[in-house]
Amino acid sequence: MPKDPDSDFVDYVSARMARLHRVAYFMCGDAHRAEDLVQATLVSLYAGWKSAKSADNLDAYVHRILARRFIDEKRSAWSRVLLRDRLPDTVKDPDNTFTERDAIVAALRTVPVGQRAVIALRYYSDLSVEQTAAALGCSTGTVKSQCARGLATFRAALGLAESDGDEPNPQSVRRTSAPQPVVNSH
Repeated sequence: MPKDPDSDFVDYVSARMARLHRVAYFMCGDAHRAEDLVQATLVSLYAGWKSAKSADNLDAYVHRILARRFIDEKRSAWSRVLLRDRLPDTVKDPDNTFTERDAIVAALRTVPVGQRAVIALRYYSDLSVEQTAAALGCSTGTVKSQCARGLATFRAALGLAESDGDEPNPQSVRRTSAPQPVVNSH
């Protein structure tokens, strides 16, 4: 029986779908937009699958598509359109289960789009500086500087004080239980 020409694509996407959704959610902070972002990424990937599957690092190639789609979406006027006449009601949260998540998402939204993409790829996708640079098509110095600036903005939005180095001040009180990313200066 002949092999299905799309089986390589289906296998690749099946193995990485959950991770792509998590990275997209980390970038945009909204489950529905993350779903749309992943869908647009996969449509682009499928359209160029013949050349994409021969890439040296297919994961970096896909992360680059995802980051570009996210940045392009944020640049368009459509991203500022509210499709409802009012925002949805908030859920009562007696245990503050959602409060920390909401604080993190709100803090992430204060980080500029390009810097947020770098942080998502570096710390959420666990890519190295070099892999992130390859995925975004920029230099390693750009990744390091954008990451440092983005983390400073993120920490400030969470109300975390910084010491002279890249490590957070041990006397500062953490208001969330989110892991604190640390910038590698090497």
